[in-house]
Amino acid sequence: MTIFRLALIAAAAALLFAPAGGAFARETAQDSKDKTPVTADKPAPTSPPIAEKREHSYTRHGITISDPYDWLYDKSYPEVDDTDVLAYLEAENAWFEANMAAQEQFTEALFTEMRARIKEDDSTVPQRRGDYLYWSEFEEGAQYRKHYRKPVGAPEDAQGTLILDENELAEGHEYFRLGAFSISRSGRWLAYATDTDGSERYVGRIKDLETGELLPDEIPNLRSGLTWVMDDKALVYGPSTEEWRTLEAKLHVIGQPVSEDVTLYEEKDESFGVSAGLSAQEDWLIIATGDHETSEVRLVPTDDPTAEPILVKAREKGVEYDVDVRAGENGDELFVLTNDEHINFRLAKASMDAPGEWETVIAGSDEFYLTDFELFKGFFVTEGREGGLDQIQLRQYDAPGEAKPIAFAEASYVAGLTNNPEYDQTKLRLSYQSMVTPSTVYDYDVASGSLERLKQQEIPSGYDASQYVTERLTIEARDGTMVPVSVVMRKDRDAILKAQGIEGAGPLHLYAYGAYGIAIPPGFSTSRLSLIDRGFAYAIAHIRGGDDLGRRWYLSGKLNERTNTFNDFVDAGRALIAKGYTEEGMVTASGGSAGGELMGAVVNQDPAQYGAVVAHVPFVDVLNTMLNKDLPLTPGEWPEWGNPIESKQAFAYILSYSPYDQVSAQDYPPMLVTAGLNDPRVTYWEPAKWVAKLRDTKTDDNILLLKTNMGAGHGGKSGRWNSLYETAEEFAFILWQMGMASESEEKQGG
Repeated sequence: MTIFRLALIAAAAALLFAPAGGAFARETAQDSKDKTPVTADKPAPTSPPIAEKREHSYTRHGITISDPYDWLYDKSYPEVDDTDVLAYLEAENAWFEANMAAQEQFTEALFTEMRARIKEDDSTVPQRRGDYLYWSEFEEGAQYRKHYRKPVGAPEDAQGTLILDENELAEGHEYFRLGAFSISRSGRWLAYATDTDGSERYVGRIKDLETGELLPDEIPNLRSGLTWVMDDKALVYGPSTEEWRTLEAKLHVIGQPVSEDVTLYEEKDESFGVSAGLSAQEDWLIIATGDHETSEVRLVPTDDPTAEPILVKAREKGVEYDVDVRAGENGDELFVLTNDEHINFRLAKASMDAPGEWETVIAGSDEFYLTDFELFKGFFVTEGREGGLDQIQLRQYDAPGEAKPIAFAEASYVAGLTNNPEYDQTKLRLSYQSMVTPSTVYDYDVASGSLERLKQQEIPSGYDASQYVTERLTIEARDGTMVPVSVVMRKDRDAILKAQGIEGAGPLHLYAYGAYGIAIPPGFSTSRLSLIDRGFAYAIAHIRGGDDLGRRWYLSGKLNERTNTFNDFVDAGRALIAKGYTEEGMVTASGGSAGGELMGAVVNQDPAQYGAVVAHVPFVDVLNTMLNKDLPLTPGEWPEWGNPIESKQAFAYILSYSPYDQVSAQDYPPMLVTAGLNDPRVTYWEPAKWVAKLRDTKTDDNILLLKTNMGAGHGGKSGRWNSLYETAEEFAFILWQMGMASESEEKQGG
């Protein structure tokens, strides 16, 4: 995968309570507006916390905004030590625990059910890099992976050598995540990075795989990967600024102090981000910088990374490009993926002598959305989507216009290249799945065109694909745009619902994301079966804001067309009701991050549609975040959302849909909201402020819960079982609110 695109898609003790002057009071059962104070000695709260309103307002472009919950933003962030803020978050967690306590047995049952579908002692398919085969394994019961290798040519049953144990690294930490994992070209060194608090500020280490020794080198505050250069004597990495931005590519020579690391490139525009990686033949270091709409690339030889960089082409607003290099008969030539002439990108090439003069290899197409390319010795591969369906195409260098597509049997699926580290490949490693077919790994023989299935996801508790049906529908949004929706359900859904005494169409869960040009493919999920096997239909709305149907689909859901995303989701749910898949109030919905913003917008617009909504780390305080240029991601996000600091139009438009600002006095569905105290992407106070305002403003008695992970970040808890348990909690909440929980048949308020 090309470097810049990978970097992009590669994307919060004691409670202190006080009366009127303190952080919050609790809502009484008699009057939701009565701010009755309570004390910290109540082990099981009987009413939810009500955040105090503290006068705060600001004026921009002649518009004054009142924000009485601004105090929940601890201004010392990323350190959060305000006792009132912490007390409020802890009180919300106590309210979450008190309400979910009655669902604990059901949650445990769901977790056990979900865990039974996962092969505990599982491993990846070994893949060759240099002289070794590499793979990773989960041991039974383990939260994290172990990484192994063995020499190429070793007997198939030969034991591998353990090169890294994530479980050992995670020991003693509430949170753990492995970031970069980079084997040197010689195979001697392993560079890896770890995050132990969810802040996504990693620490890089180097291990000698011949001796097992951990070198004293320690690279702190990492954000991007670790790339080997200088014949494995040095690493290129991207450090994080205090504002959690990556504005440099730095060179660390093994054995030298980090203080002596050399800056290879420094970006002056704080809205851009820097990443680095290797060309296909690993002889060029590719340093890319860009934001969500503009990019710029430089090249330096890997054996001389401090040489003067070669600028491929100077940045031009709105022009994106990715680069790879191939050694040809007449010298190195560049391959360039760019949107300079067509919205769906073209593939071009250029000489190293004139890197900015691009000659078209594959022209842009209205029908085919070209998303990526990968160079190999005897051929190259293009990836994209046509009609929203993944395409993998083999092409020859001497006849690039003739594509040889890899065919798959199902009408709707997800497929793509995976781990192909060798430049001289005779077989391509592919991944494949659909909404009814579990994740599958194939090798594609380039010469014969045959597919060899190496592994399919095993479901120990059993799974029969023939019992399920998947459909791809097209619904008409309010502006006439046709929006695809993928649906999966049991063939015997009616019988399952009838056995539970449920009359009518039954419940349907609707999911989407809708931002940053990220498509949500119609893939497989074992966890999802816990809803489907209880009679849910499960639908993915391929709404504008993602690039499911091409780049224009993405652009039609960003900036001044952002509300198309929300309207598409609402209209998809309404269409599914009209088509008889479900009924009003029987739609449940979920989304995270920008998808959490989606949840906030749709419950403001059409709350009656939904029976339960889950918003994970929701980006709901859009206006305030886009006004705060000191927050980690804000400058780089302006091309996606608009800059309300400079533009009155952007300010007014964001204000018109920002979920936090648009909360109104109306009935809302039951909601579960999550946050991470250490989340650098969607800061903890966004969901906290939103929940506080909802609880004060809404006119219903439906339950509203906020759970803040006090030791985690954007992705929630780490470890496969901890993460799975949070999914079980989510599904327990949904089933409980839909009257389908085994231990609690009725909805409860609060």
